[in-house]
Amino acid sequence: MTPSLFEPYQRLADVLLAHVHPELGDGAHDLAHIQRVWRNVRAIQAKEGGDLELLLAATVLHDCVAVEKNAPLRSQASRLSAEKASSLLAAMGWPLPRVEQVGHAIHAHSFSAAVEPLSLEARILQDADRLDAIGMIGVARCFHVSGRIGSALYDHHNPHALGRDYQDRRFAIEHFQTKLLALGAGFRTEEGARLAAIRHQRLQDFYTAFMDEVAGAEAPR
Repeated sequence: MTPSLFEPYQRLADVLLAHVHPELGDGAHDLAHIQRVWRNVRAIQAKEGGDLELLLAATVLHDCVAVEKNAPLRSQASRLSAEKASSLLAAMGWPLPRVEQVGHAIHAHSFSAAVEPLSLEARILQDADRLDAIGMIGVARCFHVSGRIGSALYDHHNPHALGRDYQDRRFAIEHFQTKLLALGAGFRTEEGARLAAIRHQRLQDFYTAFMDEVAGAEAPR
């Protein structure tokens, strides 16, 4: 393990990753994703407060059960991860109230689970994870996952999905409308919202430029 990636709780992170580090073949939910979420957590926690050790455990374990984006159990992924994380921390001797706090933060972080984050730590983890779903990282992750599940880039017959529902499992760019462009308005902390506004604008700019190129709007004069 490269040192200092999860300071000041590197030793705890090493222990947890040894048990649950996902080798998923999924570059959108790999160790680099966990590291980025931790960096976001640290940035938000520095402004908002919160229990940093609890946040480290929740960050490292938040995707410890892998469920593919197009799988029937996708909406249950955060619940399953919370249950696995709780079992692991309990076996390590963590007090039950702290185990439950970590479990709640993990369960509530997911967009598809639609669980209200009731603690500061749950709000911070949700914001930190969602920051990684927008901006340029979010663009890259969207197309990476879409390629893995066999989606096309867009519907060449109807790029704007006029007269029909969005089909983001078939067309990658439609995931921007079903989820990504909506995320920026739902951040739970002041610092998370500030960072999200920057990334949301990058996401919007990409979407606009993408659709311009699809339409040939940037053709030479």
